[in-house]
Amino acid sequence: MSHDTTEISRQLRNSGYRVTPQRQLILDAVCHLGDHVTPEAVYDHVHRIAPTLSRATVYRALHFLTEQRILAMVYMAGGRLAYEMAGPEPHHHLVCRSCDGLLELPHSVLLAFCRAMEAQYDFEVDVSHVSFFGHCTDCRDSAEA
Repeated sequence: MSHDTTEISRQLRNSGYRVTPQRQLILDAVCHLGDHVTPEAVYDHVHRIAPTLSRATVYRALHFLTEQRILAMVYMAGGRLAYEMAGPEPHHHLVCRSCDGLLELPHSVLLAFCRAMEAQYDFEVDVSHVSFFGHCTDCRDSAEA
C-alpha cells in the first residue's frame, strides 16, 4: 500500500492544515504495515523510529487523519479498532465474529439504503465506513457440522 504525499499535503493545506513530521511518520507506518492496522501496531512501529513520539500523539494523529478522510477507521471483531488508507471511494466491511475474517463491501451496496434514509426521513446519511458483523459461510458451515 502506498500514499501520495503531495496529494495529502494539498488536501490538508486546502483545509488549513499541514503534514507535520509526526503525521508523515504515522502515514508512512500505516502504509508500511498494510491494511487494517491497529493503533498499537502503528505506535510500536513509529516508536522504534522516533522513541520520543508519545502514544497520545499517535492516537490524536490517527483521529485527525480519519477526520480529514485520509485514513479510514475500521471496526473489527471484538470491538478492536483498525485503520487503513482511505481510497477515492469509500468501502465497507463484513466482519466474521468467529474467525475475524474480513470481506470488503463496495459502497454501491449501501447507496440504496442512503437514498431511502433521505427519501423517508429527509436525512442525508454521511457514510464513510460501516462494519457489519456476523458469521461467514465457512464458520456457519463448521457450526452446523
